[in-house]
Amino acid sequence: MGAYGLVRINMELLPHAHSIFSPWLVIVGTMQIIYAASTSSGQRIGSITDTGLNGAVLQIISHGFLGAALFFLAGTTYDRIRLVYLDEMGGIAIPMPKIFTMFSIFSMASLALPGMSGFVSELIVFFGIITSQKYLLMPKILITFVMAIGMILTPIYSLSMSRQMFYGYKLFNAPNSYFFDSGPRELFVLISIFLPVIGIGIYPDFVLSLSVDKVEAILSNFFIDSFHE
Repeated sequence: MGAYGLVRINMELLPHAHSIFSPWLVIVGTMQIIYAASTSSGQRIGSITDTGLNGAVLQIISHGFLGAALFFLAGTTYDRIRLVYLDEMGGIAIPMPKIFTMFSIFSMASLALPGMSGFVSELIVFFGIITSQKYLLMPKILITFVMAIGMILTPIYSLSMSRQMFYGYKLFNAPNSYFFDSGPRELFVLISIFLPVIGIGIYPDFVLSLSVDKVEAILSNFFIDSFHE
């Protein structure tokens, strides 16, 4: 919602103000990458270019699918084990292999695994920052370096969470009547989310073709209004 608000409100209604504060937004976004990677899944930022903004739009769509799937899996898992703390979990992969498989797939997708929507959207955002003419070479290198650190820290968090939840024998050896695997309805929901994730990763032009005209219109108004100011 925050990224959508930046595009729809800041850039369209307040283009001159957005142009002035965009370097500070990049700095705050870069700091947020490290903070978010050390506490939860990472956040990404875009630049004021057609490539960067298209990547940001694609990232918003990708995050919507992946976030919905991971929250759905978290709720599904809680319904079965009735636990919320990672240090109380372990061994879920043995009694619930379907949930484990889907959780692993969407976790890898959120880590920008090639062939999935997260990878292509982050790649386009990176190209948008590198090719932007608004920033000098050293700020670009610094921003890219910090984003790379975030991309390293995020898998550490995500893989540690998966190891704590699904591996070991803590819950597998404990009697619990809620241990039953994912049913047909849950698999249908997850597969319905997974198909666009893999589709965007393989053929992102389908989504980009729907947004490219609007992105060009936003940027043209943005630069015209900024120039007049």
